Amino acid sequence: MANRRVRVTVPIPKSSGNTSPASNTSSTTSTTSPTPPRSPFLPTPLETVLLAIYPGTLVLGSLFSILNSTTRNTPYSATTQSHPAALAPSYFARKSNVFNQYFVKLGWFWTTLAFVLFLFSHSSLGPPRQLTALTPRRLRAAARYALVTTWWLLITQWCFGPPIIDRGFRFTGGQCELVYADTARAEARRAGMSDARQLLTNAACKAVGGTWKGGYDISGHVFLLILGSGMLWMEMLPAVIRAEGLREERRIRLRDGAVESAAVESDDRAGNMHVPHAQELGLGVQVALGVTALSWWMLLMTAAYFHTWFEKFTGLIVAFAGLYVVYFLPRAFPSVRDVLGMPGV
Repeated sequence: MANRRVRVTVPIPKSSGNTSPASNTSSTTSTTSPTPPRSPFLPTPLETVLLAIYPGTLVLGSLFSILNSTTRNTPYSATTQSHPAALAPSYFARKSNVFNQYFVKLGWFWTTLAFVLFLFSHSSLGPPRQLTALTPRRLRAAARYALVTTWWLLITQWCFGPPIIDRGFRFTGGQCELVYADTARAEARRAGMSDARQLLTNAACKAVGGTWKGGYDISGHVFLLILGSGMLWMEMLPAVIRAEGLREERRIRLRDGAVESAAVESDDRAGNMHVPHAQELGLGVQVALGVTALSWWMLLMTAAYFHTWFEKFTGLIVAFAGLYVVYFLPRAFPSVRDVLGMPGV
């Protein structure tokens, strides 16, 4: 007997708008991974903008020296690293200009003055105008200043003998070249200069009428202006941020390895920056802002009229190295932070 196959059609009910057949669709789960915290080794966006002003200024001044026809066509001496005074294309192109003589050459004095005024006048560091109130924040700020000052001394003044700038100059083939004129004065100058002094320091060379030439010279002006004004900015930036009511953006690494906002070690753990007094931006901040503003202008003039591109670039790098060690590395190392602290924390 033959088997008969019967085809049966089973109606499937229509699905409602709120459900979907499992055979037709599959559920998907969308997960959004949290944004990893910014590395404590990196500056905040505001600090990045601030630090970018320095290389931007050097580029701007250097481009001006190339594009400006007067500056471009004026003779330039690689030995003196400047234009001849009689042919200088601008008042600021003369080494004898009053700002160079009494501000740049005394740059660390003005930087120190601004720092001390800020240290003892701003309430974020301790009771204002109380010189005997050596709070932990003031002591740590003084330690940061001492470390930056030590870097300035090693580079420009003394490094167990000649400073690093002079050692680099001699290492790259530079030397003190005396003008051997047949005069009694020239003979007396030569007699007063030992071979060791002639070989080692720029100051000793100039003292006996010699010329420091032949090697590679880091721009001391660029180094000084960036290091000094950069230190002042790093110290007073939290005060400026606090006055604007902004939030703390710096990140630090804690002892357990976690990366958190620097606010966890500040008085306000929520990260809100409040102004404790109406006159928060007082004399100390105002003087520091004045010193940094004039430093920026003289940096621009240095970039436009003095030194080569590479000399200015190395001055920038050496200054940034000192600032980074003092103001950024402690954010990642709690033990260093215990000694140096952080501005505003």
